[in-house]
Amino acid sequence: MAALPTLIFDFDSTLVRIETLEALADIALEGRADAQAVRDQVGSLTDQAMAGQIDFGQALRARLALLPLQREHVQALADRILDEGTPSVRRNLKFFNDHADRIVILSGGFREIIAPIAQRLGVSPERVLCNDLVYDAEGRVTGVDDANPLSHENGKPEVIKGLGLSGPVVMVGDGWNDAEVKLKGAADRFYAFTEIARRERVVEVADAEARSIDELLHAEGLAGRWSYPRSRIRMLLLENIHPAAVERLEEAGYSVETMKGALDEDDLIDRIKGVHVLGIRSKTNVTERVLETADRLMAVAAFCIGTNQIDLDAAAARGVAVFNAPYSNTRSVVELAIGLTVALMRDVVDKSAAMHEGRWNKSADGSRELRGKTLGIVGYGAIGSQLSVLAEALGMRVVFHDLSERLALGNARRMRSLDALLAEADVVSLHVDGRKENTNLIGAAQFQAMKPGTLFLNLSRGHVVDIGALSQAIGSGRVGGAALDVFPEEPRTNADPFDSPLRGLKNVILTPHIGGSTEEAQEAIAEFAAERLLGYLNRGDTTFCVNLPNVQLAEVSGGHRILHIHRNQPGVMAELNRELSAAGLNILGQHLKTDERTGYVITDVDRDYDPQALRVLKSVAGTLRFRLLH
Repeated sequence: MAALPTLIFDFDSTLVRIETLEALADIALEGRADAQAVRDQVGSLTDQAMAGQIDFGQALRARLALLPLQREHVQALADRILDEGTPSVRRNLKFFNDHADRIVILSGGFREIIAPIAQRLGVSPERVLCNDLVYDAEGRVTGVDDANPLSHENGKPEVIKGLGLSGPVVMVGDGWNDAEVKLKGAADRFYAFTEIARRERVVEVADAEARSIDELLHAEGLAGRWSYPRSRIRMLLLENIHPAAVERLEEAGYSVETMKGALDEDDLIDRIKGVHVLGIRSKTNVTERVLETADRLMAVAAFCIGTNQIDLDAAAARGVAVFNAPYSNTRSVVELAIGLTVALMRDVVDKSAAMHEGRWNKSADGSRELRGKTLGIVGYGAIGSQLSVLAEALGMRVVFHDLSERLALGNARRMRSLDALLAEADVVSLHVDGRKENTNLIGAAQFQAMKPGTLFLNLSRGHVVDIGALSQAIGSGRVGGAALDVFPEEPRTNADPFDSPLRGLKNVILTPHIGGSTEEAQEAIAEFAAERLLGYLNRGDTTFCVNLPNVQLAEVSGGHRILHIHRNQPGVMAELNRELSAAGLNILGQHLKTDERTGYVITDVDRDYDPQALRVLKSVAGTLRFRLLH
């Protein structure tokens, strides 16, 4: 068996996400008029030293000379340094503590700052090699210990050679003085650590780039917190998804690429190769052709309510999990529906347009209150039912129609048929899903069934209304006003033109699919969908998945987790367990959940096994997807 390496870690921008002297500058210069100018000088010297452009020792002393450092400033940073740990270091605390006897912290930084982090990582003081600050009698920092090689250029190689380490020596850091450890022959391998800072010259001379501790441990064949480096898992988020999702996913260690607009099928096919997770909203269609090309795709997140833009069957047939955010923008859509109803009742839009043209038309003709009117809600799901509650609070009577059995809220009354609802309602509001069967759900016959002057709203899906029939119903007066937020054909981007037969019609409000487009809703959707993705990627949890069996799982603890998605066919479970037994695995727990087409098996096992033995699980008959989580 190959000898375990000794891992030597730099401190600044490696174990912590800050540069110590820059953080100290922020503390020591607070309130000074020249603070920013001094910070800029300190930062410039740091960058030059880390890029190997100036002597490290000279840069260190020059930076200290610029700062009016006191002992209390150093202590203030030491008190909060635990909060500055690099994200992937925090994720892998157990690895550091379990292997502390193989870890050395080597830094040109200062012992008072490094000591709390070293203690958290379980690294003993004698394995922390760094500089010591020198103070005068009043507690002012006057410099560093000149006798310490780490306060001078090429100090790190000199110190490491003096340790007489056995076995491979692996240096991990972000600066030129870290690269010099390998260049001077003091380390067998050097990883340019780029989670916090990436310096091109340093990366060029490195044996490899490590964008996280997970990636480093994977490259070295060591067991870290995660079985596969998160930074190598590519996520592509389209259609200007809220930054909260990007922040949450990147914070968890994943590599995220974003685009503002939607992609058509051919463009998405070109971009989907090598992507592990795709995030979309309503305009991007994930077709079977796209899924056939998606060679690495594990999950699709719809950062919206609907999933009709995704071929769910084709995704399930490839073991690709699909998630959405079914409730996060409910309130936003409901509030818009209420506002549009008021605007239509009072002919607000046309009166406002006339005012902008200089025409004063003060009249009560055709202007009505909501109170006492009947609202007919077609589709009584999350949005329809909440609209029912708010409408009643405003004094409206509510009737609804839904194909599924729904609990009526408040005094709402269920109608047996759509025609019965249309005949009774003063206002009709659609809140149905986007299934193909709902195409042209409301057409000429349905408009004819409405009372004359009925107001009509569609905030659901564009294809559920025959726009031509609606235009004629408005022209004939059968429909007294309409508000539409969705359309059968919508521009892909804000730069593309929009056209509709409804443009220019009296008492018609057209909005550009903004029902759920409030800051609150988009942030809530981003957080919900991102958490669902993280639950699936990190622990195999399929709660709220719309195309695979739903299984709620806790974090992996004390073992490894095997995730196996397969076609629901006879014999798969038996063969899977035979192979697990043949591999000598001790099963700690096992879950099986199936639906009519797919089976999902989650098996937690002890860690003591030959990883190569698991390869055969991928070839079990009916396998769609196999993953291993540490």
